[in-house]
Amino acid sequence: MGDVHSYAFVLTVAEGKRLLAKGVAALPVVRRALEGGMILVCKGTTNAYVVEELTGQSIHQGAYVLGRTLPAKADTAGVFEGSLPELVLVQGQPAQMSMKEAVSQMRCGDVVIKGANALNYEAGVAGLLVGHPEGGTIGLVLGPVYGKGLHLVIPVGLEKEIAEDIRELAALINEDPETSRPAMASLWPIEGEIVTELEALELLTGCEAHQISAGGVCGAEGASWFAVWGTAPEVAACKALVEGIQGEPGFGG
Repeated sequence: MGDVHSYAFVLTVAEGKRLLAKGVAALPVVRRALEGGMILVCKGTTNAYVVEELTGQSIHQGAYVLGRTLPAKADTAGVFEGSLPELVLVQGQPAQMSMKEAVSQMRCGDVVIKGANALNYEAGVAGLLVGHPEGGTIGLVLGPVYGKGLHLVIPVGLEKEIAEDIRELAALINEDPETSRPAMASLWPIEGEIVTELEALELLTGCEAHQISAGGVCGAEGASWFAVWGTAPEVAACKALVEGIQGEPGFGG
């Protein structure tokens, strides 16, 4: 154990999103699809960062969002102005096509990247809030994911871990839809390659990563404490990665 080193650090939610995006861009299935396949990046706050990492270009992040979770009395003037189309990459190059056109052309092994609103980490299940009467984005892409054998990659921050079983909550909401649906969105359980900060850290640095605490104040609300263990070069790589991410402005900043 003498050659094992450790390091602990805090990442805010925005910093975590940047880390997730870097991890997604480094996934083997994503790298393969960049070279010889197709990638569809569905809209979402985390996926706005994924777009930036895959293209190497900054975007107006708020224009890459459909649903959003906000404080009840938040001032979001200018944050969500405009609308960018979903990013579709064909052999690594942006293609001008709609999401529907993209999924119709995708083949086995291609990649769909879709964020989530809830997480049961240990169970490997994510959850999506769905208010669209036809199932929204996930309603469009999930059939081809299973029917064609597409890779569904789900980047989701650990701040979205919830206290109850997603499948049980989904069943509860749908048990009496005439009562529940006018008042709330449905919850759609999904499975795929879930990428949290832990998977991103391990993939990008080789360290063993763990979440050891959560929460904070003064901008660290929703933040996570992480601890990593590894060889000296692995921990050094982790420190460099984290220091490069820390200071990421809040979403839309």
